[in-house]
Amino acid sequence: MSLPGGILLGWLGDDFTGSAASMEVLEFAGVPSVLFLDVPSEDQLARFPGMRAVGVATTARSHAPAWMERELPRVFRFLADTGAKVVHYKTCSTLDSAPEVGSIGKAMDLGAQVVRGPFIPCLLAAPKMRRYQAFGHLFASGPGGVFRLDRHPVMARHPVTPMDESDVARHLARQTGKSFGLVTLEDLEASPEAEVWSFDAMTDAHMAQVGRRVWQAAPLLAVGSQGVEYALVEHWRESGWLGGEDRVESAGPVERMLAVSGSVSPVTAAQIAWAEAHGFEGIELDAAAAVRGEENGAYEAAIAALNAGRDPLIYTAKGPDDPAVARLRAAVPTGGMEEANARIGAALGKVLARLLRQTGLKRAVISGGDTSGHASRELGLFAFTALAPTLPGAALLAAHSDDENLAGLQLALKGGQMGSDDYFGWIKRGGGAV
Repeated sequence: MSLPGGILLGWLGDDFTGSAASMEVLEFAGVPSVLFLDVPSEDQLARFPGMRAVGVATTARSHAPAWMERELPRVFRFLADTGAKVVHYKTCSTLDSAPEVGSIGKAMDLGAQVVRGPFIPCLLAAPKMRRYQAFGHLFASGPGGVFRLDRHPVMARHPVTPMDESDVARHLARQTGKSFGLVTLEDLEASPEAEVWSFDAMTDAHMAQVGRRVWQAAPLLAVGSQGVEYALVEHWRESGWLGGEDRVESAGPVERMLAVSGSVSPVTAAQIAWAEAHGFEGIELDAAAAVRGEENGAYEAAIAALNAGRDPLIYTAKGPDDPAVARLRAAVPTGGMEEANARIGAALGKVLARLLRQTGLKRAVISGGDTSGHASRELGLFAFTALAPTLPGAALLAAHSDDENLAGLQLALKGGQMGSDDYFGWIKRGGGAV
């Protein structure tokens, strides 16, 4: 047996790293997939024949509801027009959102106006990533183990949307007027009398069960992490439509690569420390200066690092306690972080684009969920396809651009809390199985 015909799934990602994570789940499982950086033209779409899943990356996670009202409906309409059975609003697996910024509830309301279904499944769990939901509460791995979200050492201290609630339905109910029902581990066949069904899951078997329920209820709008894709893949495998093994090949090593980071996560800080001890040159980009539109010599320092035989890694901070974070907050007026984050991401993207065009290097990393969207757009790309896996949610991608200088670019987009300490070195080696 093989997959049913047509577009099976369309997804709208609320940041670029998460959007790419959904693509990698599908592609490496054997579902041909492409991720666009905006609603594609007919010509751009035609360059990817045979795709069975299509995504569009946005920066919704870093914007206010008014921005969502302007930008998201056209993306939902495009995805619905592909004929996708499931249209997925892809959120961060750690639920990053608030009523005033990155509102998942607002996106859900907008999507439901375009895509009608019997209910809206909400699935944040992704056991392969050590994300779990039990009796409505979300748990996620972090430094030191697995934590309830409101006690998570990273997410409880998120600089924009700190998590103070682990109950998924309670958290999202602050953002929408829709009713929520819970499908718990005790009865994954339950059918709550509610508009949104929040699904528990702790194992791959649970995910397959949820995936079957979502697929059988389609067409519909789904909300959640790449757990939605994991669940559908598990169901499709149980149905005999897909093989049981993911693709694991490496893209091969490169002599030199580039990296930029706008993340303040302690996970990324540990990765920067590892990189600096293994041939990378850490170069600080003054975030407060970037917000003011000023340069600080990061490009020149990167060229000097390359000439010295090291790989440039341009960063804005080494973790949440870096004094650079406090300096940025002091420099940005109250309520101005949305624009500040956009400017910082764009500044990192500009220096990365300049370095790529000047050096001809073909591999790079952009670290930070919000950073990745703003930085990627400075590169003039229009699509990604998945190239080689690393840890779930941080694959190496093939970038597609009309700029001949960027032909063959391989780019990894990494969320702040994603990846092992040696992540930058892993990407330099070309990804693939450990």
